[in-house]
Amino acid sequence: MSDGVDYLPIADHGVVGDLRTAALVGVDGRIDWFCCPRFDSPSVFGSLLDAQAGGCWSLTQLDGEVTHRQFYIPDSNVLVTRYQSEDGVAEVTDFMPLVRSADPDHRTRLVRRVTCVRGKVRFRTEIRPRFDYGRGTHRLRWESDSAAHFVTEDLSLHLRATVDLVADGSDVVAEFDLTVGDSATFVLASSEITETRFDHDASDEVQNATVRFWQNWVSRSTYHGRWRETIYRSALTLKLLTHEPTGAIIAAVTMGLPEEIGGERNWDYRYVWIRDAAFSLFALLRLGFLDEAEAFMGWLTDRFESTAGCDADHPPLRLMYTIDGDPVPAEQRLEHLEGYRRSSPVRLGNDARGQLQLDIYGELIDSVYLFNKYGPGISWRSWQQLCDVAGWLCENWDRPDQSIWEPRGEPMHYVYSRLMGWVALERMGRISRQRGLPGDTEWWKRERDAIYRQIMDRGWNDELQSFTQTLDGDRLDAALLLAPMVKLLSPTDERFLGTLHAVETHLVSDSLVFRYQSDGDAGDGRDGLTGAEGTFSLCSFWYVEALTRVGRHADARLALEKMFTHANHLGLYAEEVGLTGEQLGNTPQAFTHLALIGAATNLDRWM
Repeated sequence: MSDGVDYLPIADHGVVGDLRTAALVGVDGRIDWFCCPRFDSPSVFGSLLDAQAGGCWSLTQLDGEVTHRQFYIPDSNVLVTRYQSEDGVAEVTDFMPLVRSADPDHRTRLVRRVTCVRGKVRFRTEIRPRFDYGRGTHRLRWESDSAAHFVTEDLSLHLRATVDLVADGSDVVAEFDLTVGDSATFVLASSEITETRFDHDASDEVQNATVRFWQNWVSRSTYHGRWRETIYRSALTLKLLTHEPTGAIIAAVTMGLPEEIGGERNWDYRYVWIRDAAFSLFALLRLGFLDEAEAFMGWLTDRFESTAGCDADHPPLRLMYTIDGDPVPAEQRLEHLEGYRRSSPVRLGNDARGQLQLDIYGELIDSVYLFNKYGPGISWRSWQQLCDVAGWLCENWDRPDQSIWEPRGEPMHYVYSRLMGWVALERMGRISRQRGLPGDTEWWKRERDAIYRQIMDRGWNDELQSFTQTLDGDRLDAALLLAPMVKLLSPTDERFLGTLHAVETHLVSDSLVFRYQSDGDAGDGRDGLTGAEGTFSLCSFWYVEALTRVGRHADARLALEKMFTHANHLGLYAEEVGLTGEQLGNTPQAFTHLALIGAATNLDRWM
């Protein structure tokens, strides 16, 4: 087992991808997370979850004391890691080639180019894949001194290089010297690499084409405000989390990274949450990326199930799906992996898949409403499906569920789920009026009003002067900061001002926001789990937007600027931030980046 010294901080990573899968690249040049050929495939390099058994591709400069720096080539997802020492300076450029959208000839490959820019440098690289989350075995097949194949029963990876390679058991190592202007290139691909293909992939042309792909994409943004660079990085991250062949948007690249070091809150986020994807759709629409929004709408339309077979136990939408739209696999524990810094268990799959979370219908229909308003408009087929969903919701909104935070405890009557139920039915009425589309609007209106009254009567606590997490409850929930954003209340309504004050008093720590109240640092088990967690970055950005809407613009800007300091050196965010500033949870997190876009673009209107 590792003693923890072999794990980089979660924040010390960049990410590269090709809209099919992605790899994490550490600030020291190691690739310690890579699933192939898809985001949700078994890991090939997984030392992020077990430093010894997980597999890794390292690139180490052997000359003296080395300082590492990382940056993205501007407005792209092409990553450069600089190695600086007294003997020389080298740059490693990591990218996954993308030449054009919807490329029928696309092949997934990982390119690493090492270039000496000053002096003389000596490097050692070790390519040690561990297939199937470290459970599989592979054999090494040689093609030449610079080409090898890692072969398993289910997957083979093909490696070519411009330097000589040496076998180390079933792994590959190489040592090489470079002087100014020299370079060494490695290409790892899931399909056979011919000499012609290698010459192409290793060329400047492919790197430049990949840079242009990302730059051309982000240049279509309609945002040109004061936080352009920060918002563009978040937009590029959301795009990178998109699976181009299907239009699906995953929640994060990784699995198993802990919300508390040494704790058990370690989840697999490589799937499509309806809620996360709906919020991502909203963020992309805000920036003018209609093609991605339309692609996701196409994916979503295929997910609806006819409500003819739906009842209280079979809702019209699952909470989450694989990128193909299939059910997420049942959770299993990978007991052979020690977990990031011994944070176990490492979970594969996600048992939240079976939860009832009624809020997803509000988040989804609100995003559809915006797509219908600012995009090309929804189809008749989609409208019919939404009408079926609205009918099911009218019959089922007043039920206990697990709501947005997915506790592993018993279902409860969450106020946030009521809030989003109200949003769903209110937006259905709006779409019907705006487009003249037929629907059972009187039924929707009647149930919408019933939800509103219940929120006001039973979701409000006079003693706390705040809305609460559950009906007739006494605990706070940062998700209710969304109430004025979805127009349930005016931001100057005394009930929202009271809720904001209560959240600031009990859930905010120097602009960082906890999701909900628990008793003590170790948690109270109320959410079905032991241990604590960090502050939730999504909620911290919601707090910024709430401050903006109530007119506290100076406070909002200060809180936003503080949140910017919690990004890593590349502008990337994981799910949470610990109270000492460390990033926690899976990374990069769609939820966090989409909330940043919302908070920053909204505040920008007032600056």
